[in-house]
Amino acid sequence: MSQEGLDALKKELEEALAQRPVIAAAIGEAREKGDLSENAEYESARDAQGLLELKIAQLQDKVMNAKVVDASRLDTETVKMLTRVKVENMAVHANMEFTIVGETEADFSKGKLAATTPIAKALMGHRKGDVVEATVPSGVIKFKILDISL
Repeated sequence: MSQEGLDALKKELEEALAQRPVIAAAIGEAREKGDLSENAEYESARDAQGLLELKIAQLQDKVMNAKVVDASRLDTETVKMLTRVKVENMAVHANMEFTIVGETEADFSKGKLAATTPIAKALMGHRKGDVVEATVPSGVIKFKILDISL
């Protein structure tokens, strides 16, 4: 993952941790209202707390296990993680650009394609000028690699 991606995960974790006191206060307020067995507010706050704790645990795991790739040490001979690849969809003759990233950083609207997608998997390891086939749910798409950069 990129340093930018790790920083975004850390920020998301920080924001989730900041929600703990808010949910604890909501649980406390709901408790004060009496009978917990029929208290929808209490149940709702407890559910929210459970979801938040799950999210925090997942984010902590991702942050602890993250491996940051130094893009300055990468070459552009082949498509790999953190490289930007310009391709031509040979069926419709349309050019597209993607940066190959980890799943947590993927955002197709920003041109960030997860390395686990069929298109990224097909492109990985190939060189400029290569024609590759990606098997996607709608069929097979042929791409010509036009450029690889950082």
